[in-house]
Amino acid sequence: MDFRQLKTFSSVAELGSLSKAADRLRIAQPALSRQIKLLEHELRAELFTRNGRGMVLTEAGKLLLARTAGIVRQLDQIRDDIQSQAGSPSGRVVLGLVPTVSYVLSARLARRTVERYPGISLCIVESYSGHLTEWLHRGEMDLAVVYGPSADLHLSMQALGRDSVVAVGPRGSGLSRKKRVEIDWLLRQKLVLPSHSHGLRALIEHAAAKRKMRLDVQIEADSFRVLTSIVEAGLGFTLLPPSSLREQVADGRLEIATIAKQGPMRELLVAAPIDHPGSAATAAITALVRSETKACRDEGLWDIRLG
Repeated sequence: MDFRQLKTFSSVAELGSLSKAADRLRIAQPALSRQIKLLEHELRAELFTRNGRGMVLTEAGKLLLARTAGIVRQLDQIRDDIQSQAGSPSGRVVLGLVPTVSYVLSARLARRTVERYPGISLCIVESYSGHLTEWLHRGEMDLAVVYGPSADLHLSMQALGRDSVVAVGPRGSGLSRKKRVEIDWLLRQKLVLPSHSHGLRALIEHAAAKRKMRLDVQIEADSFRVLTSIVEAGLGFTLLPPSSLREQVADGRLEIATIAKQGPMRELLVAAPIDHPGSAATAAITALVRSETKACRDEGLWDIRLG
């Protein structure tokens, strides 16, 4: 195996298409296909199945990707850092954002990156903390903004701040009239929450356990947009940061209420893989995340207590 073959394999695996990988790598598709076949011949295993949906990893392909994704990213970063020494940071940065943070930050980060760092190619991936930390561990992502606690994640961490959450319900739920509710009342309602692998669920489960209460979770949703649409449909309540709900609340689609006696707070972290140093481009994006978070707080767009 050589780096060129692994780079080709990684790109095809990520994009699921030879033609898309050829466009990204600026290599003719027949040459790309030949590299994959040579790699498969050397490993004596098929790495992809080819069907109408494109290139799908086999079990052998999944194993190879898990073992080599981090290596490929590190070699790319070495090249980018050497090239960055002569000028401003350059290279590709894959940044993960939890959905509630993505709502506030993603467009601002994209704009600032274009303005300040034209040599950086920024890829923003939105998902819950559980998925983002898994991708960081596998070396498929350079950086992510996730929810703690930090002791459980085994990653390189920088504290970003603490994010408050509010009770969220559908139109007509009475939350906007109440303005403030007790956490015990909220935990007795029908709830719509992410599954157990995600930070928001752990936070609420912990609050219920302290009160020896059992949650009534009839529907789970591992998508922020699905979760809020289910609440809009009147099928339950949830807890989310108010900064991520401005449009739905302004339109009257959702109602919110603060939680009495200081409700649950979430530790917000900037996380990176612990086993290799980040590139100059990654450091630049980390600094942008911190500066834009502060700007959002100062502009009243995000009620976050900075770390």
